[in-house]
Amino acid sequence: MTILAMSLKIKGWRKIVKWSVWAVLSVLFLVFLIRVIVFENNYYGEKEGSERAAAVVTEDTDLDETEPTEKEVKEYTVAPDRPRYLTVEKLKVKNSRILPMGVNTSGELDTPRNIFDVGWYEASGKPGQGGTMIIDGHNGGPHVHGVFKNLPDLVAGDIIKVERGDGAIFNYKVVENKTVPLSESDAYMTAAARSPEPGKESVTLITCTGEWSQQQGTYLSRQFTRAILVDE
Repeated sequence: MTILAMSLKIKGWRKIVKWSVWAVLSVLFLVFLIRVIVFENNYYGEKEGSERAAAVVTEDTDLDETEPTEKEVKEYTVAPDRPRYLTVEKLKVKNSRILPMGVNTSGELDTPRNIFDVGWYEASGKPGQGGTMIIDGHNGGPHVHGVFKNLPDLVAGDIIKVERGDGAIFNYKVVENKTVPLSESDAYMTAAARSPEPGKESVTLITCTGEWSQQQGTYLSRQFTRAILVDE
């Protein structure tokens, strides 16, 4: 009976030791996990609202930073009634290819893969047809500034030129250049999709701008530049 009692005591102690070890390991793992979470929150908190460094991966890691050659630009063609090239002399943008775009799976406007091209939302207006064209572009890639990096610099009276597929050129005069918080940008699209002056053909240029949010992986503002067709 004594031997049996001792055996039961030993087994009992082994079970206690086993569960104690698991409890200690669980506590250590929990502490480690909490420290990782706290570190990440502190790190992102420090980065929040700072200007994005030039060599940081943006929200789109598959961007092409290769500037199109003169030959590639010259050989780019579209249908006669569609926008082909965008020129904004003040921004040193000359004959940037205008690519037709739709919306992505999130319902947001797509942008070209190449940061030197711009995207024309196919469901928006066409040059010379009285509607409002919506054109977007990147402000930069991981290492290079994009076509619309300096879009916020435009002021009322600056000229935006759009060349159509048939060679016709349309001049648009900037009447509004507005920075809109990201949280309000979707609602502002209603205004961006129509002319700032009723009855006037217009174009709206859009890009990301403002402070970089490490947590959200995007800029915290959107730039909307609206311009109306200049009467010939």
